Amino acid sequence: MNQQSWRPFFMVSLALCIGTIGTALASPLYPIYQQLWHLLPSHITYIFVAYMFGCMTTLLFLGRTSNSFGFIRTLQIGLLFAVIGLTLSVFASNTYYLGFGRFIIGIASGLISTSAMLGLIYTIPDSHKQNAAQLSSIITVLGFGLGPFIGGAIAQFSDQPLITPYIPVIIAASISLISLFSIKTIQSEKQPFSIAPHLELPEAQFKKQFYIASFTAFCAFGSFSLFASLAPSFIKDIIPWHGPLVSGATIASILLVSAIVQFAAKSMDMHKALNAGLILLISSYLILSICMILDLGFIFFISVICVGMGHGMGLLAAFALVHRMTNSDNRAAVVSTYLFIAYFGTIVPVIFAGYLSDHFGLITGVLGFCAGVGALCVYLLINHLKLKTT
Repeated sequence: MNQQSWRPFFMVSLALCIGTIGTALASPLYPIYQQLWHLLPSHITYIFVAYMFGCMTTLLFLGRTSNSFGFIRTLQIGLLFAVIGLTLSVFASNTYYLGFGRFIIGIASGLISTSAMLGLIYTIPDSHKQNAAQLSSIITVLGFGLGPFIGGAIAQFSDQPLITPYIPVIIAASISLISLFSIKTIQSEKQPFSIAPHLELPEAQFKKQFYIASFTAFCAFGSFSLFASLAPSFIKDIIPWHGPLVSGATIASILLVSAIVQFAAKSMDMHKALNAGLILLISSYLILSICMILDLGFIFFISVICVGMGHGMGLLAAFALVHRMTNSDNRAAVVSTYLFIAYFGTIVPVIFAGYLSDHFGLITGVLGFCAGVGALCVYLLINHLKLKTT
């Protein structure tokens, strides 16, 4: 296979990676915003949730944009939204402007991830077609992991920690956007553009299994979101090392562990993987609760590893099971419904934790999250075990 045939694939991969770096960049900066603007914990969760509302807006109303405009144009539109959202973040002077910037970045993330997934399948050489989905997952996790690490590292050593981290990503996204004009692709017949929501449930016999898989993903996304939004605030209280680099590395490590687990467990029975994912998530909540109550900073890292493993195992199994219960006719709509439920995990539990943190303190907020989402995990585990025995 000659070098040139890989070029479009590498350019789409780079666009996906840059796009996901941009979406995750701000997480380690939240404590700086909090200190500078005198924010409550709930304000941080609202800023984080604004991003997820952007993602869900894309999923609901713009999910079929690639079918109408082609994946390259949709990818370019996504990168343009990323540049606009990141630029708004640079000039943000309060939570409203930053929240709006994060909402725009959420729209960008949705457009980039959906179009790049299609783009990787179209541009990868035929000899590697079967690896396209796995490569897409690895690139996405890599981008989300690099985002907070790069943001935290630049902020740690910068005189302007709320401006400098955004600049290189804005430049990289702009260059990537322009470079995509050089890709020539042939795509199947385009559909008329529509923003009508299109969600669907699987066939009746799969509904119970579908809800168990979807709410497992809900718990996995929620767990990561807790660390991404609130962890930087409480890390400084429970471990001796401080700064955006530490919180950025913590967030990145969850995704690194998740990616390693997904790669290692891909041949495992998916029902067993789902059970293991739920058990690991429950374990992480118990360990984090002990860490917070007894002020044992050293076990915080054990909870990080457990949540990373639970995140990876749970998402791998949930998506594989949803894939199995669908066919080519209903897969896109059912997967959209699955993601819609899963993404609510990044909104509802985190808002709840932020509200509790405002009124009763950060420890109560985190413990409330662990108790609530932990109870849901236990319920899902029991029902999944029952489902397998009937």
